[in-house]
Amino acid sequence: MPGKRRSADKRGDYRELRGSLGPRREFKITLGLRAGYGPGGRIYDLEEAVRAAHDWMIGRARRNATFLTGMFTRGEVLYAHSPLHTDREPVAIFSGEALPLAAKKLDDATIAALLNELATEMARTLDQEEVQIAYRDRTWTLRRPRRK
Repeated sequence: MPGKRRSADKRGDYRELRGSLGPRREFKITLGLRAGYGPGGRIYDLEEAVRAAHDWMIGRARRNATFLTGMFTRGEVLYAHSPLHTDREPVAIFSGEALPLAAKKLDDATIAALLNELATEMARTLDQEEVQIAYRDRTWTLRRPRRK
């Protein structure tokens, strides 16, 4: 716990960094790895989601623009016999935190815009109709416009 020293701290191994204490600003982007809604859609590999996010980060870094970092995990969403979905779907989950030291100049609106941009890029790459985003205590869904 910040501010309280543990026995390991007595050895001087680690100290709390000034400016590192702040509110939790966790985020998560969840998107399917199966293209489209039906059971016949191509199943993408998690690595393709990782590459899409990494390419987005690298592109923004090259332009000296702000970007978010995080980690990927693979999961599965379970459905209860929906006619639109199979019973389960593999998903990619990109999660992280806007840490006080790294993101102190970013307000919540900027972080939400970055999440939307990154989620859109990953959803395009993985041919997704929708992508779910969570930030702090809010969630929202981005949906691709219907094709004519």
